[in-house]
Amino acid sequence: MILDCDVARTRTNHIRLMRDTLAILAYILADVSQATATTRRDPHDGEKGWTVTEVVCHLRDFDRIFLARARRIVTEHEPTLPRYDHERMAVEGRYNAQSLPLVLDELRCSRAEFVAFFQALDADAWNRAGVHPERGRFTLDDALMQVGLHDALHLEQITRILRG
Repeated sequence: MILDCDVARTRTNHIRLMRDTLAILAYILADVSQATATTRRDPHDGEKGWTVTEVVCHLRDFDRIFLARARRIVTEHEPTLPRYDHERMAVEGRYNAQSLPLVLDELRCSRAEFVAFFQALDADAWNRAGVHPERGRFTLDDALMQVGLHDALHLEQITRILRG
């Protein structure tokens, strides 16, 4: 049987992870030039692979999307959450033309708002859910864990890009 204190501790740890992954990202990117960030591509995907700047733009935009989904879960009854085409967003948003330091600052601001959102949730809010377009029933615990997993996936991708 899972105790409420175990659930609360797990949530607190995942919220801390949301902050920690951004600190790791900032550390990884501290000495990366704009030229490097916009020219090296993910070697797994060849010429179609994303650059570091594109990945950080993706993290920024999906942080906002994840927060908007979480807010809908809290304010609506079992909302159907929208699907997003991340490749299309990268092209339309001209991700690779953006300033890496600016994008990282925008991500920090978005993440601070997201952390505050999760920290303010009460027990009733944590019990709410929506319908994710790919995963089905999607709780706020799922949303919280998704952020850390998403960050980890892209931190690994960025280090792979930088290593070439």
